[in-house]
Amino acid sequence: MPPSGSAAPTSRVALVTGAGRGIGRAVALRLSEAGVPVALTARSTAELEETAHACAGPTLVIPADLTADGAVEELFGRVESDWAAVTDLVLNAGAGVSARVEKTSDEDWQRMLDLNLTAPFRCLRRALPAMRAGGYGRVVAVASIAGRVGEPYISAYTASKHGLIGLVRSAAAEVARDGVTVNAVCPGYVDTPMTDATIRGIVEATGRTLEQAREALARKQPTGRLVTPQEVADVVLLCLGNASITGQAINVDGGAVQS
Repeated sequence: MPPSGSAAPTSRVALVTGAGRGIGRAVALRLSEAGVPVALTARSTAELEETAHACAGPTLVIPADLTADGAVEELFGRVESDWAAVTDLVLNAGAGVSARVEKTSDEDWQRMLDLNLTAPFRCLRRALPAMRAGGYGRVVAVASIAGRVGEPYISAYTASKHGLIGLVRSAAAEVARDGVTVNAVCPGYVDTPMTDATIRGIVEATGRTLEQAREALARKQPTGRLVTPQEVADVVLLCLGNASITGQAINVDGGAVQS
């Protein structure tokens, strides 16, 4: 998968956050199939090892809580020490919480900002100097369609994803002449463990069956089904491979939000 436009470095090094399952795992597998060594990070060592086992090429398994003090520096230091500077950064780690605005606690609000916005900011800040110095870099943040529109009961999550898209746009404008691209991918409801948790929340709150709750989320996409992790990975890989796509927030939502 040679990038178009500016020349790729002799040896690319990818780092995927939230790589233990779902979209992160799908992206890691695709990168590995393309011959790119992939550093994998998430909180669960067992899930990371499952991803590493499924990869076709070299991997580094680095369990980490990216919201912890010093975790980002330790993560990048490990990749640089074992391999080289990160050239392809996929910021996928994230979580959601559901509550009315007036029932959203300070703790839930801060947790969404810490994981969905501050941790990606710290990773991006840490990665950019080496990318700029090398004249090459690709960054893709997995945001959400909730970063494009407001939806009830997920105000903290929505605010964090709106902020993430703003970060992507500003960073892309700064580094566009340095051979570095920064983009966001905005999935709708994806068939992942995170959506399974949302479905369980709907069941608990409404008394619907699991099947009814899943169908309700599937109907939010005009295609009538959940997005697959592989479909999101396709767009992530497109952004990693094209030097003229930067500063974009690309919807992968079955046509729910047209832009």
